[in-house]
Amino acid sequence: MSVSETKTTSITWKDYLLPPLHPEGPGFVARFLIAALILYWIWHPLGIVGFILTIWCFYFFRDPDRVTPARPGLVISPADGIIQMIGPVVPPPELGMDPTPVTRVSVFMSVFNCHVNRTPIAGTVVKEQYIPGKFLNATLDKASSDNERQALHIRTADGRDLGVVQIAGLVARRIRCDVRAGQQLLTGQRFGMIRFGSRLDVYLPPGVSPLVSVGQHATAGETVFADLESNEPPRAGEVR
Repeated sequence: MSVSETKTTSITWKDYLLPPLHPEGPGFVARFLIAALILYWIWHPLGIVGFILTIWCFYFFRDPDRVTPARPGLVISPADGIIQMIGPVVPPPELGMDPTPVTRVSVFMSVFNCHVNRTPIAGTVVKEQYIPGKFLNATLDKASSDNERQALHIRTADGRDLGVVQIAGLVARRIRCDVRAGQQLLTGQRFGMIRFGSRLDVYLPPGVSPLVSVGQHATAGETVFADLESNEPPRAGEVR
């Protein structure tokens, strides 16, 4: 039975103000808090700025649960953020996919987004590879090929290939990927994060159209990027 069939979720103030943290979060929050206390002791205005940054750090590492659409064939957003680019490109060689142009959907995460990344579709990790590189602005198209990144090639149960690439940005200095080749993944499963501010690229299987538009806000684990079982053409979006 689905979540909607079994219960009604009750949202409390704690869900908004005190969300769960990613395992990397507590250590960083503690450092920010200690620094804020020292700054407050030196000069109160600096301490106030430090406390504000501590609150920001807490929310940066938030890791709330998400309700992932469970129907097979749906490709779900791996990141919170803005759909920045959609277009046909050749998958990067590190993915080990067929060098035929496919649709790439790029999500840009600002420093205010939740940075926990989630698997876009259920399947087996065929290949995972880390590529060192630059730290260019993640909004640039060349960041896909020039920046530090972590690539995952995922194959679904029916043999369709999909790529997802974590890309570092200007202030991102660490990519965390917690899965390895041969591992089985569920749609919406947490698989890593990037700190602080970055981008994720999703390479859809050949012939699959995106169901999101440039400028749309995506929610990791919830927003449907594409449907492998649908022949629907690409969706157009309008600002209203």
